[in-house]
Amino acid sequence: MITIADFKKEVLDWAEEIGVYPKEIHVRKMSRKWASCSSKGRLTFSYELLTRPKEERAIVIVHELLHLKYPSHNKFFNALLSAYLAKKGIAKTKQPFMVPLVSMIVPLKS
Repeated sequence: MITIADFKKEVLDWAEEIGVYPKEIHVRKMSRKWASCSSKGRLTFSYELLTRPKEERAIVIVHELLHLKYPSHNKFFNALLSAYLAKKGIAKTKQPFMVPLVSMIVPLKS
């Protein structure tokens, strides 16, 4: 498990790489999602993310940081996300961990 201070450093390192600067970074309990980004530049991440491998954290971090510039999930957003991750050798995939947190607790209906 990574410490909150080390996690925030990861976020700031990625922010510098991308050229965005969040106004606030918070880590708290979130039961339905891994992270969120406010229109005022506040990033909030789930404590659960601190237990995930570095590559998985990177996917969520970069995703939220890109929202500081690009609010929608269009093709351009997804291309940028893939490109930034690829620069670090991380493949953006639809991994099981990316499902909402609540689905890790409550089975999804078929």
